[in-house]
Amino acid sequence: MTRRWVGLGLLAAAAVGVLLWRGQDTPPPQRYRTQSVDRGDVVQAITANGTLSPVTLVQVGTQVSGTVQKIYADYNDQVTEGQVLAELDPSLLSAKVKQGEATLQNAQATLALARSTLRRNQSLFEKKLLSGAELETAEERVNVAAAEVKLAEAQLEHDRTNLRYSVIRSPISGVVVARNVDIGQTVAASFQTPTLFHIAQDLREMQIDTSVAEADVGGLRVGQPVRFTVDAFPGQNYAGQIRQVRLNPTIQQNVVTYNVVVAADNREGRLMPGMTAHVVIPVAERRGVLRLPNAALGFRPKPEEVPGGTVGAEARQNGEGTTVYVLERGTLRPVRVRAGITDNTFTEVVDGALKVGDAVVTRAIAPKQEGGGSGFRIRIM
Repeated sequence: MTRRWVGLGLLAAAAVGVLLWRGQDTPPPQRYRTQSVDRGDVVQAITANGTLSPVTLVQVGTQVSGTVQKIYADYNDQVTEGQVLAELDPSLLSAKVKQGEATLQNAQATLALARSTLRRNQSLFEKKLLSGAELETAEERVNVAAAEVKLAEAQLEHDRTNLRYSVIRSPISGVVVARNVDIGQTVAASFQTPTLFHIAQDLREMQIDTSVAEADVGGLRVGQPVRFTVDAFPGQNYAGQIRQVRLNPTIQQNVVTYNVVVAADNREGRLMPGMTAHVVIPVAERRGVLRLPNAALGFRPKPEEVPGGTVGAEARQNGEGTTVYVLERGTLRPVRVRAGITDNTFTEVVDGALKVGDAVVTRAIAPKQEGGGSGFRIRIM
């Protein structure tokens, strides 16, 4: 029994020693999260999302109704100006042309008869065998027949034009982006022109249509460089430039935006129409400047945490700048600074008593609740 009690006493003494040793080695809990002031680059930029599209996209339609009989172009095909893309069934249009030709021949025959009658009546009038009223009637018939010929000629030209429209040709040279018809499909041009093909003139040059808020549009100019990314190729940056800032505003729920058109180089042919582009437009840049993290500008301690209590508050109320807090030996020191441009991560320090290496506080750390125990248990049998 004596040995047992001695062993338990040694075990208890060892446990107490371990607890004391751990308590001396444990550092005091951290109250604030800090980040060092450094020197670096700050680039202020406007971000927006847009959609890639061809610079020139032509919708090829038809001016006549009919059934698609033949198709000569498909998706992604290269076509030239004037190339035949499709043909409609020309049966009804051809019949219309033949009817017009017959109508014209009938009108021409009527005109020839009227002229012959007029010449015969003029001869009779000169011999005083015909009255002047009858001569005038003959002349009027010639004029009416001549008008009927012109009308028939115009109608025939109209019918022939419609027959030519049954052959759909490409108005430009480019690539077929979309084909909206199939063989056997009937297209009706009664109310609006149906679109059969979409042809992009040149996919080596594309554009991005994006919207920029009115607060940011003042910093944009034509020719300004732009960089953008697309979801299809993550990590790949593409270059562009602003082509146009359109004057027509868009107002939705009292928010005013302007359409900004960005020219994008697509010589490699990787960019496709319809892709979503994430646009970054640099508007200001500073190289090698003193900078601090943006989180430091939003940190506000309690008055009792600052020596002097009201020093930080007075500095914050001054309209010439803002206040950040430097942690020195566990104590907060308020420093008034004047901020410059920001890139949403760092902010340029234009003026203030900060130097490289100062630990500015970015946020407070919530203290851990006590009562969890040391985790040691001693059981005596």
